[in-house]
Amino acid sequence: MLNASNEQPVMWGATGHRVTGEVAADYIKKSTARKIEKLLDGHGLAEVSTFGDDIKSDKRFRKFGAWHYVNIDPGKEYGDEPASAYGDIIKGIDTCMVVLKSETATKADKQFYLKMLVHLVGDLHQPLHVGKAEDLGGNKIKVTWFREDSNLHRVWDSEMLDHYNMSYTEISGNFPELTKNQVKQLQKGSVLDWVNETRKLVDKVYASAKDGDDLGYRYMYDHFGEVQEQLEKGGVRLAKLLDEAFK
Repeated sequence: MLNASNEQPVMWGATGHRVTGEVAADYIKKSTARKIEKLLDGHGLAEVSTFGDDIKSDKRFRKFGAWHYVNIDPGKEYGDEPASAYGDIIKGIDTCMVVLKSETATKADKQFYLKMLVHLVGDLHQPLHVGKAEDLGGNKIKVTWFREDSNLHRVWDSEMLDHYNMSYTEISGNFPELTKNQVKQLQKGSVLDWVNETRKLVDKVYASAKDGDDLGYRYMYDHFGEVQEQLEKGGVRLAKLLDEAFK
């Protein structure tokens, strides 16, 4: 596990998080939407989706840094190694759900943990947020992106999305509408199951580039579809958790 002093960058990038929030808004129940609108004083899921990154500069919230990722070494399973004292993305999501289901939590606490939940479910589906501790989730794999200095984590976080040059509403609005059965299949399993699914993609991401590679159009062509798929999965699964939290 990484500790808080070595935390990774904690984002899909604003566009990616907003896509996930917008997709979730399309798949939650109407009753859930009404409760969330009231709790957030009219603000939407896409708007609050970047909250987990917005608070990074505030030292009061530094303890939440480790919630944005989990590192599980190859050949290991979650729980095989001692848990980080700072928590991880699985524990973070679980804590958010507990607070949102609580009958005694304050409105301010519920607002905070709802915003965190929206953000963390997005992070869970960025494959390098469940990457290797030794390279800080791909941050130490130095590459160039269209000949500009970058790293593999940043390419997946934001640079492919930035290069695509569409707004979050344009991206989410162009996803094909899923059938009820497709939604059910995507929402199957637990948060840990979703982490383990993302881990399978991690191996492919690590194999896609090595230190010093110059990435550009071909890499975008080969992998942007996976970025879109992960964003849509994150939104559909966030909708499931929100319906559970506000039932």
